[in-house]
Amino acid sequence: MNRGMIAVIAGAVLLVSASACARSAIPSQTAAANPGSLMSPFDLQALPKRAPDHRVAYGADSSQHGELRIPAGSGPHPVVVLIHGGCFKSAYANTSDLAPMADALKDRGIATWNIEYRRLGHPGGGWPGTYLDVGRGVDHLRMLAGSHSLDLSRVVIVGHSAGGHLAMWAAARAQVPKTSPLFMTDPLRVRGVVNLAGPVDLTANISGYEGLCRDTVITTLLGGTPASVPERYAHASPIKLLPTGIPQVLVIGEHEDFVPRPVAESYAKAAAQAGDSLRLIIIPRVGHFEIASPRASPWPQIESAIRALLDGKLPP
Repeated sequence: MNRGMIAVIAGAVLLVSASACARSAIPSQTAAANPGSLMSPFDLQALPKRAPDHRVAYGADSSQHGELRIPAGSGPHPVVVLIHGGCFKSAYANTSDLAPMADALKDRGIATWNIEYRRLGHPGGGWPGTYLDVGRGVDHLRMLAGSHSLDLSRVVIVGHSAGGHLAMWAAARAQVPKTSPLFMTDPLRVRGVVNLAGPVDLTANISGYEGLCRDTVITTLLGGTPASVPERYAHASPIKLLPTGIPQVLVIGEHEDFVPRPVAESYAKAAAQAGDSLRLIIIPRVGHFEIASPRASPWPQIESAIRALLDGKLPP
């Protein structure tokens, strides 16, 4: 495949290169982008879900745990790590938001590790704790693999919204310099990452993102502005960690506000220019929350992308 090749196919942009106290305040679509039929965060949270097979701590804090679901059969099972969103805030979301997706993947023969982590509003959340928790949560799969027959050669990270940003960072963190507080030795290498409408460039659209989240979540997460703490943005922002060498799928809906289409397209071009393999999928007639629901129309395309990455390739 030629580096930087771009094609537009059936409503999707294909870019390929070489290689709960305040939950009533959860942000929704803007009025301009929501014609009245789009899924809301409350719709996502209301989806039916089952209890996990195991709840396992990866640290001492109550937020440092994950939910493990194991499909039928002897294995070894491929694994999807799930990272929920919620504007990086403790009040907006938790592991239950992606539990329906975890159930759907388990039913289709894929183990899931749905991780919780410290967020803004938690002691230790923000910089660097939120990122370190996500990294440690992903790496904890090494402790689970033997007893639960997990195939660590077939791991994909999937995140939604703020969790999509953290998923991309977790896949790219081998690029974090050793001098950074976010540096982690020997991060688990994954086969791919699916970012469901999560920020790809923390310096872009700060005011728009924080307006939708109704709080200064990015500047609070990083502990300052890009001008005041530029090294933090460089170590946390996926666009600054290119090339990752990890196949990436970035999904946004036609009615997406949190990650404007020009920002997503700019990231896709930067990834191609850096030599990474990435597919940008823009799904018509949906917004920010449908892409996280296994009962909504985008699900077959998203499941197909996950399966392709587990097999070591981009989706067709």
